[in-house]
Amino acid sequence: MDLLTDIFYYLVPFIVLLGILVFVHELGHFLVAKIAGVKVEEFSLGFGKELWGFNDKSGTRWKVSAIPLGGYVRMLGDADAASATESEEVKKLSEEELKRTFTAQAPSKKLAITLAGPAANYLFAILIFTGIFFFLGRLTFPPVIGEVLDGGAAQAAGLKKNDRVLKINGKKIDTFADLQREVDLSVDKKADLVVQRDGQVLNIPVILKELEVPTSEYDSENAPKQQKLLLGVRSVNAVELDKKDLSLGEALKEAGAETWDITTATLRGVGQMLTGKRASDDVGGVIRIAEMTGDISKERGFIDFLVFMALLSINLGLINLFPIPVLDGGQAVICLIEMVSRRELGEKVKEYMFRFGFGVIMALVVFATWNDLVHLFKRIFV
Repeated sequence: MDLLTDIFYYLVPFIVLLGILVFVHELGHFLVAKIAGVKVEEFSLGFGKELWGFNDKSGTRWKVSAIPLGGYVRMLGDADAASATESEEVKKLSEEELKRTFTAQAPSKKLAITLAGPAANYLFAILIFTGIFFFLGRLTFPPVIGEVLDGGAAQAAGLKKNDRVLKINGKKIDTFADLQREVDLSVDKKADLVVQRDGQVLNIPVILKELEVPTSEYDSENAPKQQKLLLGVRSVNAVELDKKDLSLGEALKEAGAETWDITTATLRGVGQMLTGKRASDDVGGVIRIAEMTGDISKERGFIDFLVFMALLSINLGLINLFPIPVLDGGQAVICLIEMVSRRELGEKVKEYMFRFGFGVIMALVVFATWNDLVHLFKRIFV
């Protein structure tokens, strides 16, 4: 029974989540391709053998395939799902049909079709955030302890995971940011905490520890250091709602700002990993996503699931903008080169570029999967 429950909580929500995000991404490509006059032959959720499908009036085959780890839109004349090369059938097409192939389009149209997928993911995330902010309120990070750091002041005082901090030195705490601010303002290295634990309210005095930390989180290695009082906790990976009425315009503005903040934070993290300032074991793949999706489904509510979906949608859009052949960003670079040079790159050149890109992506997939398996092993057995 436990196995069946885990399959339901982990596998089913993961497939649903991934299916929605892939559908949104490919729908962006599909719609702009149709507007540009390109014929779309296949719209597939998943790869491999077709499990179910139908043809629409325009001749597009909509289908669900056996491997639910992605999807693709294949346009007329494409030899592959990435629109990297032409198929042999192009030679058999009439002049009228040739005009409806992806490769026959002007570089500006190809660029628009290519960027439409990531743009759709970003738009989807903004719509999710706008809906949450407008109907329910702003997102806040609760003052709940997600992790007590070894050797820190919190551990010495007896604070525990899932403790909710209600007050510090008599000041009411509503968010994790409030907690951090009041710790900074504490005098004589003392902080009197009121926490809620398992329905009980406890008074816990804490002797804060002063440690040397960088003055800037953006360049922690080179930034000057400062002494700072620290509690020694990390926040819980969850959100709550601050139920304040926002107009639709205000909600949209907040959603745009939230999307921008997530994008910049992700890019900062990638940059830190590339420069060695952040451990590469933070890189995760589909197993980690499935694990996180299952945890949210089991332990949290629908709002957390929506926020996680928006976060993944932003990351899917951003990753696809990386200038790696096979990804949309690599295809966009080719379109820009063709726009500047005013001539199409040769098929051989594009083929070698996409082979290189495919190798890079596969190496990243193997690396991320290894990290996922190590993380899963530690979670189960350590």
